[in-house]
Amino acid sequence: MSLNSEQLLRNYQQVLERIDNIADKNNHTGTPQLLAVSKTKPAHMVESLYKAGQRDFGENYLQDAIEKITALSELGDIRWHFIGQIQSNKTNTIAQHFAWAHSVDRLKIARRLNEQRPGNLPPLNICLQVDLDNEPQKGGITPSELPAIATKIAKLPHLKLRGLMCIPKARDSLKLQTQCFKQLTALQDELNTSGLSLDTLSMGMSKDLDAAIAAGSTMLRIGSDIFGARD
Repeated sequence: MSLNSEQLLRNYQQVLERIDNIADKNNHTGTPQLLAVSKTKPAHMVESLYKAGQRDFGENYLQDAIEKITALSELGDIRWHFIGQIQSNKTNTIAQHFAWAHSVDRLKIARRLNEQRPGNLPPLNICLQVDLDNEPQKGGITPSELPAIATKIAKLPHLKLRGLMCIPKARDSLKLQTQCFKQLTALQDELNTSGLSLDTLSMGMSKDLDAAIAAGSTMLRIGSDIFGARD
């Protein structure tokens, strides 16, 4: 069941306050950006958050996302982020309709997105999904493969390589969660030292955002704490 508008906005404000508080506690250099994960949720809930000031929304399921993007097309400065697994048959639609793709895990997918990005749109912002836990079923580039792939993707003219993303397996403690996220931070630092200019660490969800912020996250993908349980 969908939350009513009052509950939704209360949840949203609580999440924003929690992010601010954790960032302050960790002396974060800047408050991480909130990406509201609206997968499976109706367009009217997205519109309610938009009216409250939220601009960035994350979607996993392409058909569901396109219905919302179409319904809310008059909201000109809304930014849609694709955060689900990307198969080859999805790249054309993603390239045409999204501002960001967080889950690029193969050079082939990046090249297709680059070729299919319309020339009248700005470059597609992308993050490379990194597999920190050796979980092939989730997708992701291994840390050892990352430098070579990132260097090639950074040269594609219709993409803008912004940073890295991860979906780590669940861990039992804040300390272990933080250690995992710090691996992604270190990988991005290494890439920047080698000559890239990455500014985005897409890491942290409802259950581990404290650890992600402590490790330097710049973008948090929060769904259930805002929208309630998945429909």
